[in-house]
Amino acid sequence: MKEASQVLKQMKAGQYAPCYFLHGEEPYYIDLIADYIEEHALDEAARGFNQVVLYGKDVKMSDVLNNAKRYPMMSDRQVVIVKEAQNIPDLNKEVGDKQLVQYLENPLPSTILVFCHKHKKLDQRKALAKAIDKHAMLLTSNKLYDNQLPDWIKAYFAQKEFKITDKGVFMLSEYIGNNLQRLANEIDKMLINFKEKVQIDDHIIQKFVGISKEYNSFELQKAVAMREITKANKILIYFEADPKNNPAIPIISLFYGFFSKLLVVHCTADKSENNLASVLKVNRFFIKDYLIAARHYPLQKVLGIVRDLRHADLQTKGVNASLSDGEILKELVFKIMH
Repeated sequence: MKEASQVLKQMKAGQYAPCYFLHGEEPYYIDLIADYIEEHALDEAARGFNQVVLYGKDVKMSDVLNNAKRYPMMSDRQVVIVKEAQNIPDLNKEVGDKQLVQYLENPLPSTILVFCHKHKKLDQRKALAKAIDKHAMLLTSNKLYDNQLPDWIKAYFAQKEFKITDKGVFMLSEYIGNNLQRLANEIDKMLINFKEKVQIDDHIIQKFVGISKEYNSFELQKAVAMREITKANKILIYFEADPKNNPAIPIISLFYGFFSKLLVVHCTADKSENNLASVLKVNRFFIKDYLIAARHYPLQKVLGIVRDLRHADLQTKGVNASLSDGEILKELVFKIMH
């Protein structure tokens, strides 16, 4: 198995494998590689005759392989891409798997065959995954953990030759989360506004990513952490007036991440900024906020807040409640701050 960056580097050097099997919970890298092959493996004139896109729910494995076994017309190669390959009805069944393994053992050199198997992984303990790993390019695309997001965001900006501040990284990771496709789209839309390679900060992000400067989930979290009751209430009123753009679930998730880290702060003996930054996997810039919040919210209070957050999450799903998102958030914040 290889990393997506390694696979892309080889393709950009003109080196293509006979077969790519792209699988995993994170669709971003699967689409990235499949789209690159679709756009670059053949020139525009050759695509009409030599590029086939199939969909898993519409084909059996034999249909896929019959396309793969065809010779290209007036070209050195052809491309066969199977999107939503997880829906091929006889994949992971004896007959379909046997046909695929037989092809992989002796693939047609002029064909680039691509399987896009999204949202779940093959069982890599089974014979099929082992055969694919041996005879094809197997890429596992895993979801990033929250603590991996900052490095991913910085690397994405570096790839575009831009820099971003730590606060900007924090805002993007907390506001958008680990949906890499949405993150990449939001960053790309923002960067097309700049001809010069400027440094992206929180003010630019607020302007171009649609985050209100005063009334956003980060400011609400900070107001709660600092026990600024008046400010928190103003933001909650704003959220309640615009529920479509301020749903409760992402805000509750943001709080849960913050107070989970606050539990770690309370349970860590060495509370130096450097050590806490290392333990919490956050930039040292934000450690002062956690230390202030730890003074406002003792350990037992934080344990109670975590229970309140779980209860609020259930309320958003309609469990034992018929409240609006705004009402759920107001009740939650009241419980936290009083």
